[in-house]
Amino acid sequence: MLNFLQNLLRFPKTLLAVTLLISAIFFFVMKENTRMETDLDDYMPQEHPAFVYSNQAEERFHIQDGVIIAIENKDGIYNSGTLQKVKDLTKELQKMDEIDKDDVTSLYTADNIIGTETGLDVKPFYKRVPESKEKLEALRKSVRDNEMIYERLVNNNETVTVVIAEIKDDVFSQEFYHRLLDLAKTYEGPEKLYVAGRPIVEGTMAYLGPRDMQRMVPIVIAVIVIVLLMVQRSIKAGIFTLLVVLFSVVWTFGLMAAVNIPIYAVSTMIPVMLIAIGVADGIHLYSHLHIFMRENPQADKRTAAFDMLREMWKPVVMTSVTTAVGFISLLTSEVYPIKYFGLFTAFGVMAAMVFSLLLIPAGTLVFGPPRWKIKNKSGEQHENSFLNAIASLVVRHKYITLFATIIIVAFSIWGTTKVWINSSFLDKFEADSDIVITDTFINENFGGTSTLNVILDSEQEDAFKQPQILEAIDRLQTKVDRSLQVVGNSFSLTDYLKRMNKVMHADSAKYNVIPGTKDLVAQYLLLYEISGDPENLWKVVDYHYQKANLTFQLKSDNSIALNSAIAKIEETLPELQTLGVNVNYAGSGYKGLVFTDLILEGQIKSLALSLLIVVILLSLMFKNVSAGLIGAVPITITAAISFGIMGLLNIPLSTTTALLSSIAIGIGIDYAVHFIERYKIYAAETNDKRLTGGMTMQHSGRAIAFNAIVVIAGFLVLLASVFPPNRALGALVSMNMFTSFTGTVTIMYLLLVSSNIYFKKNK
Repeated sequence: MLNFLQNLLRFPKTLLAVTLLISAIFFFVMKENTRMETDLDDYMPQEHPAFVYSNQAEERFHIQDGVIIAIENKDGIYNSGTLQKVKDLTKELQKMDEIDKDDVTSLYTADNIIGTETGLDVKPFYKRVPESKEKLEALRKSVRDNEMIYERLVNNNETVTVVIAEIKDDVFSQEFYHRLLDLAKTYEGPEKLYVAGRPIVEGTMAYLGPRDMQRMVPIVIAVIVIVLLMVQRSIKAGIFTLLVVLFSVVWTFGLMAAVNIPIYAVSTMIPVMLIAIGVADGIHLYSHLHIFMRENPQADKRTAAFDMLREMWKPVVMTSVTTAVGFISLLTSEVYPIKYFGLFTAFGVMAAMVFSLLLIPAGTLVFGPPRWKIKNKSGEQHENSFLNAIASLVVRHKYITLFATIIIVAFSIWGTTKVWINSSFLDKFEADSDIVITDTFINENFGGTSTLNVILDSEQEDAFKQPQILEAIDRLQTKVDRSLQVVGNSFSLTDYLKRMNKVMHADSAKYNVIPGTKDLVAQYLLLYEISGDPENLWKVVDYHYQKANLTFQLKSDNSIALNSAIAKIEETLPELQTLGVNVNYAGSGYKGLVFTDLILEGQIKSLALSLLIVVILLSLMFKNVSAGLIGAVPITITAAISFGIMGLLNIPLSTTTALLSSIAIGIGIDYAVHFIERYKIYAAETNDKRLTGGMTMQHSGRAIAFNAIVVIAGFLVLLASVFPPNRALGALVSMNMFTSFTGTVTIMYLLLVSSNIYFKKNK
C-alpha cells in the first residue's frame, strides 16, 4: 500500500486538482438531490412482525395520525363568532387534497346520536351557526349530555374545542405543514389557536433539523479551526487538516444523495461527527512531521513528506479501519436512521483516511512543510517532563491506579442499571418550545395527543355483538382510564352502544350501559347503520364483528406512559381470553414503543460486535492477542462510564444517544492504536521500558492529547443544538474522549508495562 501511495504522490498537483474536481461534483449532487425524511413511520423497519400487524390494523380500521387544532376562547366557546370559526376552519381543512372530507371531526361534523319517537336519529350538532341565546344554550346542553363528545371535542370548562383532521398516508410535506400553521394563524383573535399532533411533530422536526445542521456546521468549523491553530501552531497545517474533513463531509452527503438515501434527524449530526473525527489523522501526521523537522531541520520537503507517509500510514489505516468498524457495527440495528448513520459515517471516516494519506503529503510536496517555531531546550524539557510525569506516576502507583479504575467501573456498572429507553419524539424538543407548549395545553384540556390502539380479535363471527364480551371491554376501558393519570380517555364500540341504549330510554343515566341481549345490540347497530354514517362504525369494528379497535388517548408519548398503559391492559387479558378474545397492539404509539426496543437491542448487538471485532483487528494488526485485549480496555471502560453517567443523570437512551457506544469505540480506539504502535516501535529500538514509555508519551501521547482537545471542542459545539438529545450526546461524547485519552495513558499504559509483551527478553 505504501508503494501505491508513493506512486500517486509523484504527481501531487494533479492529485489535488482531481480531488477538488470530484468533490465539486459530489457537492453539486448533494445540493440538487438531498432530501429530508419527514415521515416517522419510515424510520421503522416495515418488515418487522409488529409493524406488519400494525399496518394491517391501520388499514382495516382506517387508523391515521391526525392534526389537532385547539380553539381557545377564555370567555367560552358557545358564541356565534367562535362557532363560525369552527365551521369555517372545518370546511377549509376538508378542501385540502391531503385530507379526506370525512376525516375532519369537529362540533360542526360530529355525529350526535339522539332518540326519536320512531327510533334513533344521527345528525350534526349544528349546520347553521346558532345566533340566539336559546339556541346557543340548547347546543351547550346537547354537547354536555353526549358522553361521546363532551371532554373529547369540548373541554370540561367549555373554553376550548378541537378540530381533528386525519392525514392521508405519504402526503405530508413541508409545504403542507406550513400551510396548516398559516391557516391556523388566520383564525386567531380573539380566540387563540394551538396546532399539535404527530404530523406536526414530524413537520417541526423536518423544519428545524436542517436549520440546526446549517447553524451547527459553521460553528464546529470555526471552533475546530481555532483549536487546530492552537495545537498545531501552523495555518498551513490547519488548512489542510480542515480540507480533509470538509471533503469527507461533501463526499458522504454526495453519496447519500446519489443513492437516494434521505437525511433523517440523526443524520444531521454526521457533519459534526466527521469534522470532529476527521481531524485526528491530520493531527497525528503533522505531529510526526513536527518532530521529524525538529530533529532534521535541514531535510527537504520530499524527504519530510515521504518520511511522514512511511512512518504514519500504518497507524492511520489501522485507526481508520477500527473507527469505521465501530460505526459499521450499527448495521446490526433494525432502525433505518441508525443503520444509515453507521454506514455513511464509516464511509466518511474511510474517505478522511484517504484524503489524509494523500492530500496532506501532497500539500507538503507542493507548498512545503509548515514552518514551526522550534522551542528552546527548556521548553522541550518542560513538555517532556509533563508527559513523562504521567508515565512515571502511573507505574509508581500502579495499585492505586488499578484500585481507582475498579471502583469507577463498578460504580458505572451500577449506574447502567438505571438507564431507560425513551420512545418520545416530543422529548427531542425544548420544554419551552412552541410544539411542546401546544402539546401540553391540549393534553391538559383533553384526553391526550398520543394514542395506543388495542386490537381485539375473535375467531367467532359476531363476537363483538355479545354483551358479555362488550361488558368485559367496557370494564377494561374503565379500569385503565381511572387507574392511570397518563391515560386521558378511551373510545370503542362500547361507547356507541352505551349512547344508543341511553337515548333509546329517554336519556336516562341508568341506561348508559351495554344493552342486555345480543339481539338488542344487533338492533341498535342496524339502526345506526341506517340512520348514521356506517363508515364511522367501521373505525371501531370490522364488518363481521370479529375484530374491534379500542383506542386509548395518552397525555405523553414516551415509553414509560405506553408501558404503564400496556401493563394495565395485560392485567385484564385472562378475562378476555376466557371469552375467546385475543389482544394485540397497533398505531403510531405502539410502533414507537417497538422502535425503542429495537434501539436497545441494536445497541447491545452493536456494542458486543464492535468490541469483539476491535479486539480481533487489534490482535491481527499487532500480531499479539494480549495487545488486542489491552487495546480494548480504555474503550470498554469508557463505554461503562458513559452508560453509567446516563443512568445516574437520568439521560434516556434514544435514537440519538443510541449512537454513543459506537462513537466511543470508533473514536476512542484511535488513541490506543497510535499509542501501542509507537510503544512497540520504541520498545524495539531501545529495549528499555522507562525510556520507551517516555518517548511514546512524547510522540503519540502528545498527539492524542491534541486530538482529544480538538474532538472534545468539536462535540461540545453540540451544546448549542436546538435538540436536547443532541446536546446530551455532545456532552457525553466529549466526556468519552477525555475518558478514552485518560484510560489510554494510564490503565492501558500500565497494562502494557506490566504485561511485558514487548520486552520478552528482559529480566
